[in-house]
Amino acid sequence: MSEIPFTLDQLRILKAISTEGSFKRAADSLYVSQPAVSLQVQNLEKQMDVHLFDRGGRKAQLTEAGHLLLNYGEKILSLCQETCRAIEDLQNLQGGTLIVGASQTTGTYLLPRMIGLFRQHYPDVAVQLQVHSTRRTSWSVANGQVDLAIIGGEVPSELQDILEIQPYAEDELALILPLSHPLAKSATIQREDLYKLNFIALDSQSTIRKVIDRVLASAEIDPKRLRIEMELNSIEAIKNAVQSGLGASFVSVSAIEKELRMKILHRATIESVTVRRTLEVIINPTRYRSKAADAFIHEILPQFSTRKDFSLLGRSQPEKASKNNGKAAKTTEEEVRVNSAEPIPTET
Repeated sequence: MSEIPFTLDQLRILKAISTEGSFKRAADSLYVSQPAVSLQVQNLEKQMDVHLFDRGGRKAQLTEAGHLLLNYGEKILSLCQETCRAIEDLQNLQGGTLIVGASQTTGTYLLPRMIGLFRQHYPDVAVQLQVHSTRRTSWSVANGQVDLAIIGGEVPSELQDILEIQPYAEDELALILPLSHPLAKSATIQREDLYKLNFIALDSQSTIRKVIDRVLASAEIDPKRLRIEMELNSIEAIKNAVQSGLGASFVSVSAIEKELRMKILHRATIESVTVRRTLEVIINPTRYRSKAADAFIHEILPQFSTRKDFSLLGRSQPEKASKNNGKAAKTTEEEVRVNSAEPIPTET
């Protein structure tokens, strides 16, 4: 092939079809007609002399060649976006875009305050917040689709040598009860009392649920003995369910500040047990770091960190990155303090 046999528009269409699962939904997401999408795919297949889609089923399925092209196409599109953002930086924060990632709790309760403060200082910078699972967020940072992220789970092992990972803040997970519950009148509750409660929890595969189970097990509380009466998929739904008297739950303290001020939930204290996890900031040191990202890292992040030793590498040039930064900074995801002793090691 003497000439490049595809265009950026064709790669965008290929990615949209793969994401949306059909030509029609891809056309809708790109605000073009379905015949236009079909024609572009036909031209692309003709130019490359391969079949990119299996057209036998109802859903658009990529062939092996289609998967290969998509894999490289996503990298090409990511580099194009990075190039545009680097050029925007020439305006010295009089424009440009900052993309921040977060896992669910931090994205819902912590990041909006941080972004609000950043926008006060840099109103001309467009800020995007992407809230996904820790795994998906980590990959977005690794691929250069997100500038930086604050996460509450563990970075996938295959990315720990690629990303810079820094402990950022301690996030306490509080036990909340309805005000009407008999235990809400006690100053502290015993560990055995947990087995008498009806719990409302996130899905068993969620990051926070796994953290809580590990922490409780480290405090000699058997999570399998807890009575899970209901599973919900959002923190807000859980808080409303507890407030309605349907059960108890563990949630981040940052998620219940308003409810505690309004005195519509009871925060229970478990004797000799504090449940907390470590939030971490992740960046990809090999990617171009925009001036907007640098400003957010050095001016905003320190104001919300609970760790005196928090710092990210000050450089924004990829060539200064060290492959070992991520491994050196890796810490345990959570800790349990029992009777004011040192943290008990937990599985990571």
